[in-house]
Amino acid sequence: MKRLYLFSIRAFIGPFIITLIIAMFILIMQFFWVYIDDLMGKGLSVWVIFELLFYVSASLIPLALPLSILLSSLMTFGNFAENNELTALKSSGFALIRIMRPLTVIVAIIAMATCYFSNYIIPVANLKWHSLIYDIQNTKLSNLITPGVYTSEIDGYTLKVYKDKDGNFSDITIHDHTDPKALKTIKAKKTQIYRSENGNHLFFDLSDGSIFEETDLNNPELPEGVTPTRNEHPDRLSTFKRATYRLNVTGISLKRSDQEIFQDKYEMLNVFQIGKATDSLEKRKAYITRQFVQSIKGSFGTFSASNQNRQKQPITDPMIMESTTAPASFESLTKTDKKQLRQEVITKLYQINENVRNHENFMASLEHENAQYWIEFHRKFALTYTILVLFFVGAPLGAVVRRGGFGAPVVIAALIFMLYFIIYSIGDNLADTYVIAPWIGMWLPGIFFTPIAIAVTFIANNDHKVELPDLRRFLTKKSL
Repeated sequence: MKRLYLFSIRAFIGPFIITLIIAMFILIMQFFWVYIDDLMGKGLSVWVIFELLFYVSASLIPLALPLSILLSSLMTFGNFAENNELTALKSSGFALIRIMRPLTVIVAIIAMATCYFSNYIIPVANLKWHSLIYDIQNTKLSNLITPGVYTSEIDGYTLKVYKDKDGNFSDITIHDHTDPKALKTIKAKKTQIYRSENGNHLFFDLSDGSIFEETDLNNPELPEGVTPTRNEHPDRLSTFKRATYRLNVTGISLKRSDQEIFQDKYEMLNVFQIGKATDSLEKRKAYITRQFVQSIKGSFGTFSASNQNRQKQPITDPMIMESTTAPASFESLTKTDKKQLRQEVITKLYQINENVRNHENFMASLEHENAQYWIEFHRKFALTYTILVLFFVGAPLGAVVRRGGFGAPVVIAALIFMLYFIIYSIGDNLADTYVIAPWIGMWLPGIFFTPIAIAVTFIANNDHKVELPDLRRFLTKKSL
């Protein structure tokens, strides 16, 4: 029995590691595709890139694990069935569930480790890579070159370019005032911009330009017999076909911001912190609503007077006048007073309606924030269950289709994972837009695949065989 368990585990671990690496590589490439514009041309060191990749890889594991579990289990039992090893085990009296037992334990351990990982490690990884990508996106150099706009972000220089196309700029103007006694202006028709490997310098490869220098602005040396005036000083003009101009940009390096500004975001919290955050949010909503109702009531003298009478306190509202005489009725007022009173009431009602709309919008934003917290809360637990369900989909399905290797299992696993990802995205979007509850949205993939897992396990356990179509024979007939 131990030999059987070790044999199953060895057959499963290899495909699992390979598919996990492949899935992680694909997801990291997708991340690069999304953020390539933010990473290029920033002069980032190799260590910063590796640090970003390390934290991003940790946050991508929950998305790669379901695919890896599904594909590796399908490949493992597909190989068992294709090599008649599953048939031999069943003929020896082993049921499919018993054959799956060691891998079920391994997958359960992986699922529990994933739950712990997503609760304690992934929030920290999300905090690290979100703060790092924020710092990269907000590096000064990212906003430095804007066609058609003068920029003075680089100390001692002012520059302006036109027409950015594939890193090529045209009609560039650089004003160099690093020397307080001189002003140098460089103009060129074309240029390409590069940054040094250490990120401390910016190089301009200029073509067809000129350099105009105004020297000794404070103490001009003029020829004899010329009376110095405020605007007269020696000038110098030179032209070039091609030149390289270097700018010092040591002050535009990557600056790491304080990570505490991101810590209250739902992606950076574990389940215990999410519980505290939702409790604080509910208290905040109740307090804001209570204060808003009091402010609305305070704008009407009737509410204020009745409230003060109930509390048996003297009237302190200046809008409420204590009087021993009965208040005048609306009919006894003059036309002018009635018109003025109507206008005041209409104006006050407009203001109250606007305040109510603003309050509703603010409360809607708090509700959305609360929904995000609960979505993240259920996401951590739903992932654990989904991993187990997909294992019970992949392993029996491999035994049914009786195909191993990277052929049919990859195609089947890709189709199933696409279906899983579509359902997962639908549930996330529906929960985010309040169509369904957050727990339903996050548990929707697991709920959907549970009956499928039960049905496939039943079919495999009763030795039902499903023949896949031979695509090569089909293509041969079509070609004839």
